[in-house]
Amino acid sequence: MSPEEKLAELGLTLPEVVTPLASYVPAVRTGDHVYTSGQIPMVDGKLVATGKVGAEVSAEEARELARICALNALAAVASVAGGLSNIVRIVKVVGFVASDPGFTAHPQVVNGASDLLGEVLGEAGKHARSAVGVAALPLDAPVEVELIAEVR
Repeated sequence: MSPEEKLAELGLTLPEVVTPLASYVPAVRTGDHVYTSGQIPMVDGKLVATGKVGAEVSAEEARELARICALNALAAVASVAGGLSNIVRIVKVVGFVASDPGFTAHPQVVNGASDLLGEVLGEAGKHARSAVGVAALPLDAPVEVELIAEVR
């Protein structure tokens, strides 16, 4: 089953690439790799939620927001790789969680992104990863995800 068919089976569609918020591009291809810029949980041009995880945003809500970030990152990769089917594998994911100082479940939040990549890409979605807590993210987003993909 192709990644596009997997998305459809999950009831998802690949969104339009999120318009950059500053002076950068959503994704850059160099050789057989695509590097995405950090993707925040934007849907139809609007930030879905704001606030700190562990305070205004629950860990479960943040996990769902990380899924949206990963979907946006896949759209960015597809835009420069000629489609999702050209992804050989996801090499690395970095997830940033804007969190309350006492919050420590960053890995479980970023699992939202990792799990989506696995659901859509199967074995090719398995990756190395970092999950990092930060004081703040652009527009007060709770989560941001970037990734590196190997492509054909």
